[in-house]
Amino acid sequence: MKNKDHQKHTPVLLDAVLDLVEAAKGETLLDATAGYGGHASAILERTLQDNGSVLVDRDENAVRELRKTFKGRPVQIIHESFMDAARVLSEEGEQFDIILADLGVSSVHLDQPTRGFSFQYEAALDMRMDESQTLTAEQIVNDYSEDELIRILKEYGEEHKARRIAKGIIEARPIATTTELASVVERAVHVKRQKAHPATKTFQALRIAVNDELEQLQAALPIWISLLKPGGRLAVISFHSLEDRLVKQFFASRGGTRYDAELQILTKKPVVADRTELVLNPRARSAKLRVAAKIKKEGAQKYANSSKK
Repeated sequence: MKNKDHQKHTPVLLDAVLDLVEAAKGETLLDATAGYGGHASAILERTLQDNGSVLVDRDENAVRELRKTFKGRPVQIIHESFMDAARVLSEEGEQFDIILADLGVSSVHLDQPTRGFSFQYEAALDMRMDESQTLTAEQIVNDYSEDELIRILKEYGEEHKARRIAKGIIEARPIATTTELASVVERAVHVKRQKAHPATKTFQALRIAVNDELEQLQAALPIWISLLKPGGRLAVISFHSLEDRLVKQFFASRGGTRYDAELQILTKKPVVADRTELVLNPRARSAKLRVAAKIKKEGAQKYANSSKK
């Protein structure tokens, strides 16, 4: 089942990633969210540089498949969150020419009913990307206070009806399955038919809270820059506005024509999937790619000089 699942995973915005990072022979790669190796395989085909390249994922199933895919090759595979892996690699003094982070939940996660990421399947409220961690969505739904639920729904789901949904959850406890929770949300908001399922934002918010996604991204971004060699490129693919906003603001804070700029931003606007890709991979519709390059010292001096004129 797992082998079949991983074959379904199509790397999003692959052509755009390859075009923008301009992977060259001999360059090293850090894939911070390697998943099932789609992006990494394509990049390493161009760099031909397994030695010094590192693939990271917090999902044990993904790591198992990565080890099969890259068996016998000297690429390093790490089972860890991207933030913790970045910290370790930084402490070890590692540096890379290309760093890629494909954020969020993968198609494989959504298509495995037992993982509890989707309300389309009945399953336990799990939502853990790393199944070794203790916190699950069921604990949040059944143990957190109403105020805590409201905060999570507002901050991580941008849910305007957070108070109504939180109250509905409190009244319906205990809630054990994904379909139970989806029904609770439907009843709470009194909406049954709309473009997106009424529980979409609730499930997003819970998944982000369970996996500490935004805090990890915020902590990892500056470390990734420190892990880049001068001239190295950082590519980040996000799937909702909260992630994309963090990446955009971070790039802006480190880029520009200031004398102390660290980054040259290579994507003025986020790159999105074209019609052809959307036909082949509808889940790419929300993907946004931003890429920046670490300015070399002579490049930084050039920007400083130009800003004085």
